[in-house]
Amino acid sequence: MTAVSGGFAVRVMVTEVWDQVVVPVDAATSVAQLKEEALHRALKRREVFPDRYVVKFHGALVLDESVTLARLGAGPNAPFIILPAKREPLR
Repeated sequence: MTAVSGGFAVRVMVTEVWDQVVVPVDAATSVAQLKEEALHRALKRREVFPDRYVVKFHGALVLDESVTLARLGAGPNAPFIILPAKREPLR
């Protein structure tokens, strides 16, 4: 399931809820847009506060979230991870 109406789908693991979601995108989608959509799908909340999360692609932190998926080199079924920007201490 990678073709999605003129685009493709990527997999995003959202560690806050330990859930993986599939997000339909195209080459012009920015990492910021991907992050916001994935958070909405995984957290199932209206407000998701994207600035509280970071994105990793192939294990590396994506520092410029305005970059497009094409420029990043992401294609169909590419894996992303979204995790909290600040780690929460265990209690």
